[in-house]
Amino acid sequence: QVQLVESGGGLVQAGGSLRLSCAASGSIFSINAMGWYRQVPGKQRELVAAITSLGSTNYADSVKGRFTISRDNAKNVALQMNSLKPEDTAVYYCNARIYGALILDYWGQGTQVTVSS
Repeated sequence: QVQLVESGGGLVQAGGSLRLSCAASGSIFSINAMGWYRQVPGKQRELVAAITSLGSTNYADSVKGRFTISRDNAKNVALQMNSLKPEDTAVYYCNARIYGALILDYWGQGTQVTVSS
């Protein structure tokens, strides 16, 4: 079991920056990848950025060059968001993934990011 706690959401003007943080606890050494997803009402949750335990990263095309994901140890992951746009407004969720016989996904409670124009 993995528990995830996010922090750092809020309200910012277009062009501004925010930093989201996620702290994992529990079976942290079983985690293979961590990432951030976002969701707006009426739409599916979508991947924003992910990072593996080896440091490989993956970004949605819409955030490349503006967002940076980082992981400083087995249990903390952050998302630095720069040049924010109104379309980045969403609830952001931290994710931890464990690969085994099954793929196990764990989710944080979500944090609201609102970008005003």
